[in-house]
Amino acid sequence: MRVCAAPPFAADQALSRDARWRPHDLLRLQRLRQFEGEPAWVRASFERAPYAVVRRALAADGFVAIGLRGAERSQRYGTWAHLDYIETAVPPEALALRNPLAERKALPAFAALAALQNDTAGALVEFVWGPTGSTGFELATRAPTVTLSSDLDLLIRVAEKLSHASAIQLLNYLQTIAQRAGIRVDAQLETPAGGVALAEWAAHKARVMVRHARGPQLIADPWAPVHGDA
Repeated sequence: MRVCAAPPFAADQALSRDARWRPHDLLRLQRLRQFEGEPAWVRASFERAPYAVVRRALAADGFVAIGLRGAERSQRYGTWAHLDYIETAVPPEALALRNPLAERKALPAFAALAALQNDTAGALVEFVWGPTGSTGFELATRAPTVTLSSDLDLLIRVAEKLSHASAIQLLNYLQTIAQRAGIRVDAQLETPAGGVALAEWAAHKARVMVRHARGPQLIADPWAPVHGDA
């Protein structure tokens, strides 16, 4: 997040992350609490689409860390929502087969998504996955968010260890889809330890960067037993 609100609780109270809300879930909120230093664009953006994405951060009981997006790429704001304000939650996989409005289908990100949806024998078939980022946001909210240059961001849930050979195969498949659409397809693996970039795991590095609720960590095996919330 480019800007982040100070938490409405003491730092020593941020001990957990409510497992009901997972990173990249989109939450529809009844209201958005205002904090000091809130960017000027936030209110108008929330009125246009009262949704926020769950971000990776520990919180006190009764709160969830969320992120809001504005009309511009630089407009990102990290803040906090009370659990009582949550109306519904939309996980990325619930959007995997959703279609954009007819007049938006030609945008490259949606064209790439359609190619994945229509490929019943592709490398993604065996996984639970879904779009995130601007693509997921527009599919969930129907608010125009995707542009001609938008990447297609994907979340792929991988509970069991993914071999490097399978990761390379999956990465090559997604890169082929991306090249045909003329954009980037950026895939993140959701592992027991947290989020790992598919490209980084496919590179067979000794350790990979894992996005965790307690902050980024370098880990050799994201599927090894871990303690705490991811």
